[in-house]
Amino acid sequence: MMCGPGGAGKTTYAKRLERTGWTRLSFEVEFWDRGITTMPSAGVVAEVKAELKARLLRQVGVGGDVVLDFGFWFRRQRDEFRTLLAPQGIVPVTVYFATDLETILSRIGDRHGSRADDWPLTEQTATEYFERFEPPTPEEGPLEIVR
Repeated sequence: MMCGPGGAGKTTYAKRLERTGWTRLSFEVEFWDRGITTMPSAGVVAEVKAELKARLLRQVGVGGDVVLDFGFWFRRQRDEFRTLLAPQGIVPVTVYFATDLETILSRIGDRHGSRADDWPLTEQTATEYFERFEPPTPEEGPLEIVR
């Protein structure tokens, strides 16, 4: 589970895993494939989430490696996916991108909305995301920290 605020480096890391054969699941890619280039309604988010969960369970059911290229900003979100995977005997690793706000702000300036993984963020929005983010703790389960 990729974990960190927007601009932290999650997708770059997830794409590396994808190139080695992992299946990458991403809300942004799903939205983009549907022609959605701005934040969708709660209903669309719920629909996409259900589809991503089903794809995740199918992939792990056949022994596939999956990277969840989500933000997992809140512990409740991470717990939701741990609970989903527990009956499969899977304990996911949370990969937390401990990226400082200055670095995040420098990265978002390069986003222009030209592809799925290029959603533009304003400096104000990125700062708000950073401030609301709940970092994972070792008590949650396996944790890898990327700095």
